[in-house]
Amino acid sequence: MTVFQYHAAIIEQFPEIVGGVIVAQRMRNGPSPEKLQAAFLAEQQAVLARIGATPLSELPSLAAWRRAFTRFGVKPTQYRSAAEALLRRLTKKGDIPTINTLVDIGNLVSIRYGLPVAVFDRRAAQGVVTVHFADGSETFTELDSAETVHPEPGEVIFSDERKSVIARRWCWRQSAESAARDDTTDAVITFEAQHEGGYQAVEQAGDDLLALLREYAGGEYELAILSASRPAV
Repeated sequence: MTVFQYHAAIIEQFPEIVGGVIVAQRMRNGPSPEKLQAAFLAEQQAVLARIGATPLSELPSLAAWRRAFTRFGVKPTQYRSAAEALLRRLTKKGDIPTINTLVDIGNLVSIRYGLPVAVFDRRAAQGVVTVHFADGSETFTELDSAETVHPEPGEVIFSDERKSVIARRWCWRQSAESAARDDTTDAVITFEAQHEGGYQAVEQAGDDLLALLREYAGGEYELAILSASRPAV
């Protein structure tokens, strides 16, 4: 059964896309244990030291997402990829707060590789989740909001078979319903790249995610790497 896929039109316009997908079951979530919090903080300090004075726009993985956003009509300085938003907070404020075990693991790996990482609670999705161009009829509820809005036609979104949007502007923002909560046990975890060398980065990020998830969240996992030649899992 297909769980996650890229629409053919996405592959045609973005043939360089590489997507890592982890299908996770029977995990445990909740506040991050002290060991994970310490690892997350240490990673933040290592990333700050590695970036130094380099503008985020010059990091290859983030620059590629900026180009992708521009190609589907979004200003990349107005709507930043999730990875750039995290790194921007880190470089501006000096830290990224802990949320919960699953989110912290995703954020740790995201800043390590400069890749957007999303953890979607599977209860929020019905049927296959597809990355595709919106027609504008789909519905989205933002985090910390009860208001339902519609994506712009032509915007790249993740949505399910009910036309419920899980993520807007590709990797800009996740829906309220799909966010990993303390009682999340089953999830789809995505991490994507569009830059040269992205396949290797996604492979390494997948290995790191699996190691961290197994240590701190338990559960069972299946990993797949998608590309133009394998657009679905």
